[in-house]
Amino acid sequence: MSLMIVGADNLGSIRDNVKDLGFEEITHLSGRKKSKFRNFEIPADTDFVLVMTDYINHAVMRKVKSAAKERGVSVIYARRSWSAIYKKLERRAICV
Repeated sequence: MSLMIVGADNLGSIRDNVKDLGFEEITHLSGRKKSKFRNFEIPADTDFVLVMTDYINHAVMRKVKSAAKERGVSVIYARRSWSAIYKKLERRAICV
């Protein structure tokens, strides 16, 4: 499975924890620079998009949401804490 993470300047141990859950390919965009989101597209092989809600502005959130809807990719919104991310992934039955 592949995952795109939007938001948060530094992932820290989140990248390792997500890899332990079975995500082989992880793409990360910090969400700070608006220029990165002018022509925003989700990579074709992405299964899920994880949006860190504490480090992203509303305009970027709307672009990510519309791009995901266009591609038919599931979006998961969570705060930048491993417990919040794990809880959201668990609800989607991604990790068991």
